[in-house]
Amino acid sequence: MRIGIQVGVSGRSGNAIDELIDEARQAQTAGLDFWMPQMSDVDALSALAVVGREVQGVQLGTAVVPTYPRHPMVMAMQALTVQPATAGRLTLGIGLSHRVVIEGAYGLSYDKPVRHMREYLNILMPLLHDGRADVTGEELSAHTFSAMKPAGSTPPSVIVAALGSQMLNLAGSLADGTALWMVGPRTIETHIVPKITAAAQRSGRPDPQVVVGLPVSVTADPDAARARAAEIFGFYNNLPSYRAMLDIEGAEGPADVAIVGDEATVRSALLRLGEIGATALSLPVFGTSDERKATMNLLAELAATVGA
Repeated sequence: MRIGIQVGVSGRSGNAIDELIDEARQAQTAGLDFWMPQMSDVDALSALAVVGREVQGVQLGTAVVPTYPRHPMVMAMQALTVQPATAGRLTLGIGLSHRVVIEGAYGLSYDKPVRHMREYLNILMPLLHDGRADVTGEELSAHTFSAMKPAGSTPPSVIVAALGSQMLNLAGSLADGTALWMVGPRTIETHIVPKITAAAQRSGRPDPQVVVGLPVSVTADPDAARARAAEIFGFYNNLPSYRAMLDIEGAEGPADVAIVGDEATVRSALLRLGEIGATALSLPVFGTSDERKATMNLLAELAATVGA
């Protein structure tokens, strides 16, 4: 199981790219992977191309880039540009996002999300591996005139934000795995891992990657940390896909699946994720300055002992 941090840029007051480079250097020194979500400000793939060029060795990933605003040919071009810029260290995490974002912000239809992702992967995966696509779908089509694969670029792994059964089937059968967010251990063990693994096996694909994203904080005051998590991450309780996973978990909200406590408690919880099928962790570190420092120290220790 690889250990990584997840770093966003929202709310920063300085130069976001400079700060991301600094944080990637800290991750590299600690032996941690570096994951970045796509929010509404800095473009994650562009940022990772710069970060990966400046910081050697650190593994990079998007968690995740929404598919609807980017045609799969555009997504492939971006990913195949980031790959040679970063010496092949990118994992491309993609996802549907949510109806409130796609329809509310972009003005696009979110009518058939599973069909959208199926057609998207049917175009994206051949483009990344062969540089060509000849697909006519109900929603998405792509017809390349020549190979678009840049010289020296290797295909990144593609993981899909998949929570429901249909999306897990797509991620297992057409992609390399899934990127999870706000999914607790019970749900990972009983719902996520069995379904995506079965889909991969039916399609003759390797065991899928399962990248788990959960907030984490080493703290002497778990109650205060959970209150802080409820404040920071409470928004996700209102999104139907996450709410469904929290219901399976029996969790009232995101604070209940945040990993908080002393070093022993957090270490045990993280190791448990590996035992139930997580292949990588993409962890937003939160808390006070001292709590964040203690958390980073623990993650570095784990990366040295259980990381690939």
